[in-house]
Amino acid sequence: MHFPIILHLLCRDGITKASRIYNSTSRSALFTLNSAKLLDFQSRLTDDTFMQIATWNVNSINARIHAVTKWLSEAKPDVACLQEIKTVDEAFPRMEIEALGYNIETHGQKSYNGVAILSKHPFEEVSQRLPGDESDEQARYLEAVISGPNGPFRVASIYLPNGNPVMDETGVFTEKYEYKLRWMQRLHDHAANLLKYEEPLILAGDYNVIPDAKDVHAPKDWEGDAAYRLQTHEKWRALLNLGLTEAFEQLDGRPEQFTFWDYQRGAWQNNLGIRIDHLLLSPQAADRLTGFRIDKNVRDGVKPSDHVPVIGTFDL
Repeated sequence: MHFPIILHLLCRDGITKASRIYNSTSRSALFTLNSAKLLDFQSRLTDDTFMQIATWNVNSINARIHAVTKWLSEAKPDVACLQEIKTVDEAFPRMEIEALGYNIETHGQKSYNGVAILSKHPFEEVSQRLPGDESDEQARYLEAVISGPNGPFRVASIYLPNGNPVMDETGVFTEKYEYKLRWMQRLHDHAANLLKYEEPLILAGDYNVIPDAKDVHAPKDWEGDAAYRLQTHEKWRALLNLGLTEAFEQLDGRPEQFTFWDYQRGAWQNNLGIRIDHLLLSPQAADRLTGFRIDKNVRDGVKPSDHVPVIGTFDL
């Protein structure tokens, strides 16, 4: 008989919940861990038997290389999906990151956009560009199959279009917002195809979508924004309705767990944030999710990005 154990772990940025299955044929298991055991279990969540997969909009990899290498050295994620690297592939700072033990794949663009995947494990296959529009030249999507210690899994680094301004002076949707909606439909269609593989799939990135009122400091102020309006939410729900699970909602779900704070108006100091960076999981990945956290402390660093890393831990 299987008995679920829900472990609440004390972490520097809040509570991480890890659900594991305890197998027993003779007794149920329900126990409370003391502080030492909590720390021991937390440390084991990051050892070689577990896989940390992160997403982080770095807002220019070359401007933020000091912060990126510091975080990689401390957090030691197995896979890091980066967005807004804002550089061509040739100018990506490979030497500094390879020195930390990472394989690197990039899909860059001069000055704008750009995505990358860093992995401590070998890449089996890599695909650039989101299917569905061969004329789209914006570097917003990078997908890879990675050879993990217990088998392959698939990840994507996603930088979904912002979409603002939404309306033009005549009250019609702008091309920027129409592009966002089309891009979300393309992602939906591609995700539907990927789910047919029935494999661990992690769609990680800056989605530029605020899912709910609890995910924004002042919902009224954001009504009508491209990240927080009816049409965007309809596309977001359609994506989830394919069978994808949001890691945050599975293991946390608390209000005001933000991942972005603007540089203006004391947003960080006053916690005026939004949650727009997400990990969407196939059923096979969701079943193996053991932990989740947001590394908010990174926002307090020297010349920080306006986003912070979001990390899922998986039994992969």
